[in-house]
Amino acid sequence: MNKKWLYADLSLVLVALVWGSTFVVIKDTLSHAKPLGFMALRFILATVILGGIFNKKLRQSNKSEIRAGAIIGVILYLGLLIQTIGLIYTTASKQAFLTAVYVVIVPFLVWIIYKKPPDSYSIIGAILALIGIGFLTIDGSFRVDSLNKGDMLTLCCALFFAGHIVSIGYFAKDMEPIVLSIVQFGVTALLFLVSALIVEGSKYILQPNTLKAALYLALVGTVFAYTVQNVAQKYTSSTHAAIILSLESVFGTILGVYILGEIMTREMIIGCIVIFVGIIITETKLEFIKVKREEDSY
Repeated sequence: MNKKWLYADLSLVLVALVWGSTFVVIKDTLSHAKPLGFMALRFILATVILGGIFNKKLRQSNKSEIRAGAIIGVILYLGLLIQTIGLIYTTASKQAFLTAVYVVIVPFLVWIIYKKPPDSYSIIGAILALIGIGFLTIDGSFRVDSLNKGDMLTLCCALFFAGHIVSIGYFAKDMEPIVLSIVQFGVTALLFLVSALIVEGSKYILQPNTLKAALYLALVGTVFAYTVQNVAQKYTSSTHAAIILSLESVFGTILGVYILGEIMTREMIIGCIVIFVGIIITETKLEFIKVKREEDSY
């Protein structure tokens, strides 16, 4: 693995940690805030902050970058809209794992778009990640009827997050990632603002008791995390990125347990272990076993 791939992987792990923390912040905030107004504020702040820092890059952008950023922004909005509403009806730890179902969707979207099937290690890693997610979400019963409305909405949002990862991988290779970030934030902010005004009313856009959470999500969970993701995906594949980013489910569950007091079960622990095994297989392609066999053959 070259240094660019290594740095990209480590960056994506950090993004996963940040995203894991956002489940807890959003869940706590939604107990006293309107979801659409809160998300509108989050992305308005993110757009203003990143646009202000990199306004020169934005001025130098071209139509292709604006168009690509807008497409990514629409997909991000749809994923976050469904996810945020779903979080009202389920727990932060449970949603963290259900959202990570995108890890199994991404390889097949890549296959459809690029006509290039993922390697067997990526498929195995994605399947193991899905099995791990199952251990940590379906109340240990593995019955469909144990899924509530929030869980079903979260599974729907996973499809859009898979599309978000693939779209970034498609556009980020040849375009300026900072511009893509600013434009996608702006489009997402606009769509949430319009949604909030129609559904909730203007008084819920700026809610004083949500400002601290909105600032955290804007600076750390949006400006930092999504921009790092855009840059990192210039140097790695969408399937590879998706499997690493599935760690957000592990971080989200752990933080949900320790901060919100949600319960960590035996099934959750097994699920975390299975997901880590899937990531190790995808990352290493079991090269350490091959090396060991070669050494033993001498």
